[in-house]
Amino acid sequence: MKGNHIPRLQKINPDSYQPVLLFEEDDHQIFWLGIPEHKAFRSNTYLVKSGDQALLFDPGHRAYFDKVLERVQQIIEVEQLAGLVFCHQDPDVAASIIDWLKLSSDLPVMTSPRAHILLPYYGSSDYNWYDIKSEPTFKFHNDRSIKFIEAPFLHSAGAFASYDVKSGFLFSGDVWAAIQINWNLVVEDFAAHRQALDLFHCDYMASNLACRGFTEKLYPLQLNAILPQHGSIIDSADVPAALEYLDNLKCGVDLIYSHLSG
Repeated sequence: MKGNHIPRLQKINPDSYQPVLLFEEDDHQIFWLGIPEHKAFRSNTYLVKSGDQALLFDPGHRAYFDKVLERVQQIIEVEQLAGLVFCHQDPDVAASIIDWLKLSSDLPVMTSPRAHILLPYYGSSDYNWYDIKSEPTFKFHNDRSIKFIEAPFLHSAGAFASYDVKSGFLFSGDVWAAIQINWNLVVEDFAAHRQALDLFHCDYMASNLACRGFTEKLYPLQLNAILPQHGSIIDSADVPAALEYLDNLKCGVDLIYSHLSG
């Protein structure tokens, strides 16, 4: 069946060693790739294939490079990769950059200027940098597009999200990340899921002002799913609640310096 597959995946915990198709329409597909770790702080990697090209989102750390590569190759030839998208510079997102660039040294590295400053410390300093700040829209050969949306201080200064226009899916990075012992691919009960979100956001996100500055950019968009880098995917039915969660979240310096608030 074509279109958004996420509602049908809500009660399924997939084989974490196989790609899972999340969206398909015409020549445009989105896959969840894992990573196969059974920890509360598990990581997600995603692949968008559009026409004869693909983008890999947050490829992960080096321990799982071979497994992620194996899954990518189940879908495309590595030569079809048009870029690696790093929503920020943390090792769980980006440490495998050195392995991907050894495999294909001319792969564009798509990231923000602040993350670009730090990524070379993983050992690959001479790479083809695609600056998402100066080029906030990436177009595939078939004219499908990805829009990059800056999310400063959520939690990195150079953090950003990526919006797939065709599907309405938002690759949100650490925003809406969750720490979950009992993990499901898709959120089943958002009210209960708030506790898993709190475990991450209260400590890692800078402030409510940073949260509201980000959601302000999202309200004009048609959001059909939120795909975070940690935890469960949020389906379209829960998107309004997810936006409301950020709008009202007290986190970071709001909590640490609450005695200073007016």
